[in-house]
Amino acid sequence: MHDEDDATTNDEPTRRDLFTRLGVGACAAAAAGSGLVILQFLEPKVLFEPPTTFRAGTPIDYPEGTVRFHKEQKAYVVGGQGGVYALSAVCTHLGCITRLLSDEGVIACPCHGSRFDLEGKVVHGPAPRPLPWIEVRTDPASGVLIVDTSVVVSPGKVVKA
Repeated sequence: MHDEDDATTNDEPTRRDLFTRLGVGACAAAAAGSGLVILQFLEPKVLFEPPTTFRAGTPIDYPEGTVRFHKEQKAYVVGGQGGVYALSAVCTHLGCITRLLSDEGVIACPCHGSRFDLEGKVVHGPAPRPLPWIEVRTDPASGVLIVDTSVVVSPGKVVKA
């Protein structure tokens, strides 16, 4: 009877076998996790941003008092008294995107209450600086307005209508 007991105990996994399998499994899981982290590190991280230049129509499309918001480029194109100009829509306080309140004739920051007139000057609120004016030029071939949000110009620079 003693021989049968030895035969059955040899077929069952021992405590040492259990811990060996657990250890090998833990090492395999750690290696797989490390491999995934390395693959993720090697994958390029590309940030796709909208182009800084865009077409805004012709100067005729902007009679005096016209304000158009271009959401993707975060810019206002304004038909003013002397011509067409563009303002950044990014608040100079903390970088929130402003909104045009056409009934009040102001550009307002919804985050902290800054308000700007249609020339970008601070009317109210915590914003420390006016909204930057951005470059507007006319394409000589087609007469279309080209706005470049990456180029800040001095206030008062307009494209004649």
